[in-house]
Amino acid sequence: MNKKSKTLKIESPRIAPDELALLELSGIHSNDNYEIGRVQDGVIEDQEANKATFDKVKFKNVLFSNTSLTGIELTDVIFEKCDLSNIDFSGAIIHRTEFRDCKMMGMNLADATLRNVLFDHCMADYANFRFSNMKQVLIQESFLRKADFGYSKWQKIQFYQADIDQAQLSDIDLNGIDLSDCSFNGLGVNVENLRGCIITREQAYVFANLFGLVIKE
Repeated sequence: MNKKSKTLKIESPRIAPDELALLELSGIHSNDNYEIGRVQDGVIEDQEANKATFDKVKFKNVLFSNTSLTGIELTDVIFEKCDLSNIDFSGAIIHRTEFRDCKMMGMNLADATLRNVLFDHCMADYANFRFSNMKQVLIQESFLRKADFGYSKWQKIQFYQADIDQAQLSDIDLNGIDLSDCSFNGLGVNVENLRGCIITREQAYVFANLFGLVIKE
């Protein structure tokens, strides 16, 4: 891991993944609590539940299909090499959770609360983070092209080699947010929210084009 990616300190999940017993999930039901176990090499499909809770659980090589888990609560959870594409986690509360090498295309995290969350080597194009509240979040070496972060609240967010091309960042206070290590050819932003945002000289040209400015050399 590059030294720069370590500058933001986030709390890791408080579990011992290699010591977890296999957890059988025959079905996920609203308000159920699942804790201390691992779910591995399987498919979770056609599930619909609200406010299910997972505590100290590791998911590995799990495919989620046609699944809606609104208001899910995740604490000390790891997702590794999972496919969460199009899953509905809207209204989720996520704390000390890692998403590693996951496919998350179109994942719905609208209105979610994220604290001490890592996205590492994830494919999350078109993901929906609209109206989310994100604090102590590290996004590294991941793709979030055309992701929608509109109206989110960001605090202590770090991007490390993230592709956020054409992402929607409208109505987000970007003061102090460092986008200099991101790649993009365009973003959806409000000019009034850019004050204090940290970018590179090359990225400044992108913003100039967005707002119709002409830079004279």
